[in-house]
Amino acid sequence: MIMKLTREEFEELTVLALRRLPKFFKKKMKNVDVVVEDRASRELLSEVGLRYPSELLGLYQGVPLDRRGFYYGNVLPDKITIFQIPIESMCQTKEEVKEKVKEVVIHEVGHYFGLDDERLKELERVG
Repeated sequence: MIMKLTREEFEELTVLALRRLPKFFKKKMKNVDVVVEDRASRELLSEVGLRYPSELLGLYQGVPLDRRGFYYGNVLPDKITIFQIPIESMCQTKEEVKEKVKEVVIHEVGHYFGLDDERLKELERVG
């Protein structure tokens, strides 16, 4: 059985995951929006080389912190999107959704700081 939350409940879990990030990371995060959407669009899936919306739980779009030079300024915010339906489809309880949201938020924040998927997977195995 799939766990289905309201958008408000899901957004609250996302905000909670962001609040629980270590202070060091929160202080360094500037000019980044975090949004919740149902699922990735076909166009977005095509851009990132995926076929099915269930394959994409979250997405970071922007210029990673470690690649910003002195020229970086007056730009639109970076964006972290958390996709509700694919996350819920993997979970059977609200606690599982909460843990998965936390995992996805941390993963996407890692991309904001310039970590690639390979490095993030290494860190996830250790942690």
